[in-house]
This record gives sequence, structure tokens and C-alpha cells, in this order.
Amino acid sequence: MATFTNQATLTYNNTQTLSNVTTGQILEQLTVVKTALQQTYSAGERITYTVSLINSGTSDDQNLTVTDDLGAFTPTGMTTEVYPLTYDTGSVLVHVNGAVQTTAQVTAEEPLTITGITVPAGGNVLISYAAQVNGSAPLVSGSTIENTVTVSGDALAEPITATETVSVSEAPYLTVEKTLSPLTVTANQDITYTFLISNYGNAPAEADANVSISDVLAPVLTGLTATYNGTLWTSGTEYTYSETTGIFTSDPGAITVPAATYTTLPDGTVSTTPGTATLVLEGTVG
Repeated sequence: MATFTNQATLTYNNTQTLSNVTTGQILEQLTVVKTALQQTYSAGERITYTVSLINSGTSDDQNLTVTDDLGAFTPTGMTTEVYPLTYDTGSVLVHVNGAVQTTAQVTAEEPLTITGITVPAGGNVLISYAAQVNGSAPLVSGSTIENTVTVSGDALAEPITATETVSVSEAPYLTVEKTLSPLTVTANQDITYTFLISNYGNAPAEADANVSISDVLAPVLTGLTATYNGTLWTSGTEYTYSETTGIFTSDPGAITVPAATYTTLPDGTVSTTPGTATLVLEGTVG
């Protein structure tokens, strides 16, 4: 909503006096609403946005430009902006009163700029497009991506804007890597399996996450011991193992993994250091 002010000047006998200042408002006939089709994000995720333009006036709003800043922000300690979202090329769709508008064009992708938009009198335009969460997106717990769409054009007294905010998903994201030593064994030789569990998420995997590892050890090992983060586990308490079937299963919740930590690099990208936990199984080849 634009405002305007003016003030009159009264002149008489070489004297001037000013009137009071009057203030008015220009009601825009065009409104804009921006919506994300999901309210949380994770690294590498694709987010779809919609921008709704409604013209309540009696004349068309022609040749409008819609610009999305793709969440641009300046990380702490930096002087340049980064874009946490990358426009998914070719994903823009423009509908006018439900019909596809072919005159709109994407003229820039960073920030995303769409030109040639016309909103008919008493009508509406719906713009949809997708963006990928990229390596500059903040991932630490509590982070958000706030992006603003700006609509401008000669038909408007001043640009109008709408902002949408999505929050980072707060959850663990676990991977497991298994290694064997030695790679070549003979009967009655000791063997070691090492499981490295990594958490790339911004929340720890606590006991209530019921993290568990199961494996069928072939060949079957005898005299098995299990060590978790350097501490010897007790069979029947933290794990079960059968020397008949070779099936090993850790007790749900016995494994916990701390959250990852994140560092913003000089180029604005985010480096992830996962939280880790290590399980080591040792035994003798039967």
C-alpha cells in the first residue's frame, strides 16, 4: 500500500505560511501471496513455490516483472550474498485464470526473474516453480530459508512483495560403513568387522531413536566380542549373537550418534562434519 503526502504554501504581503501536511493512501489493485508447498527442508531437497497474483481492479496489470531473491543472505563474517536455493531450470509455469500463459519468460536465474506477466482485470495469475536446496543453505538446528518475491511494473505505484519462510528439518540422518580386517583369512584365524555409523543430520540420534545394527556374519565367528566406542558390550544386554546362525543384532537404543557440526567456508558453502559412533566385532573364523 503506497502513501502520499502534500503541503500547501500561503503567500501574502511578502510572507509565507505553510499548511498542515495531509497524508493519503493509494490502494493497490494487485495483491501477491507466496507459498512453499512444504514447510521444512533438508540438504539437496527440491522445494516447489507458488506465487498468486490477484487483480481486483477494472484494468489489466500488464508487463509485470516477478523477481524471487531465492533466499539470498550474507553469512556471518562474509561481505557478499549467497543464494541457498538454485532455480530448477525450466520449472516455471504461469497460468492466467487457469490457462497457460506463454508470453512470460525467465530472463535471469539468480535471482530468479520472470518478465512479461499480465494479470487481467478481475483475474488472477498463478506462477509455480521449483528450487533446489544447495550447498550454501544453512543446516544447523533452528535455521531457516526466507525468500521474498517482488512484483514490479509501470502499472504499480510501487513494487509489492511477499515472503515465505521454510525451516530446516531437525532430525538425524545416518549412514553406516562396514570394513573387514584382514581381507584374507584362514580357519581358526581372528577377524575384525568395524561399523562406522555417521550422522549428517542436525539432531542427535538418541536412545529413543532405537538405532540398531543387524548382520549375518558369514563365516560364523566364535568367541565374538563387541566393542562400542571403545567400551566392551555385554552379550544379552547390548546385543545378541548366535554362533549357530551367525546373526548379530544390537539392542535397539544401545547405539547413539551425536549430531553433525557445520562450518561456513570462505566461498559461502557449508561444510558438514558428521557425528560418529564405532562398533567393532571381533571373533575367530570357525
